[in-house]
Amino acid sequence: MSETRYQHILKNGIWTQNTGFVALLGLCPLLATSNSVVNALGLGLATTLVLLMSNVAISLIRNLVRPEVRIPVFVMVIACVVTAVELAMHAFLPGLYTVLGIFIPLIVTNCCVIGRAEAFAFKHGAAKAAVDGIATGLGFTLALVLLGALREILGQGTLFGQAELLFGESGKGLTLHLIDDYRGFLLAVLPPGAFIGLGCLIAIKNVLDARAKRRREAKPAMIARPGEVPG
Repeated sequence: MSETRYQHILKNGIWTQNTGFVALLGLCPLLATSNSVVNALGLGLATTLVLLMSNVAISLIRNLVRPEVRIPVFVMVIACVVTAVELAMHAFLPGLYTVLGIFIPLIVTNCCVIGRAEAFAFKHGAAKAAVDGIATGLGFTLALVLLGALREILGQGTLFGQAELLFGESGKGLTLHLIDDYRGFLLAVLPPGAFIGLGCLIAIKNVLDARAKRRREAKPAMIARPGEVPG
């Protein structure tokens, strides 16, 4: 059974054209805030919400906007959405808001947000634009969380450290201490560690994609022809 259009959009945004691992967009927040899972997840969810809301808004007004002024309109819409998300985080997640700092308002300049507005939302209906925004945001969140987990484990020996910043008081019991008496690996939490970690994750994704492609190509050859016994 072939994929539906929505399944294709989801697969494309989350994996095939992942903004962090394939398109390499939004590298500044990806590398800067991925020193822990909680920071990465917080920014990833904020970016996903911005992508969803801005994609839907731009899709709804696309017939009212002249192509000549579409970019300024995109920026204005995205800036309004980011401001709303920033104020909500300041009100309900003040600790995480303080940790992420400037990278929340900088979502306005994230290339993947304005890129999806230009490449998809301005050309499709609201439903497809919403699915594309969610898929692209989840793909970016996946890249952030995987890199954050890798750096946090290697750098601090923990997982979900300071989870209370995102989950409140109930998050204090979520921190996992994976390595007892771990002294830490400073390189992992420094900027060079982010570049090295991202490179390793991209390499792993490429290996997985290559294996999947070989399996797809080998599958027809394994099916016996009529009247033949598989070798």
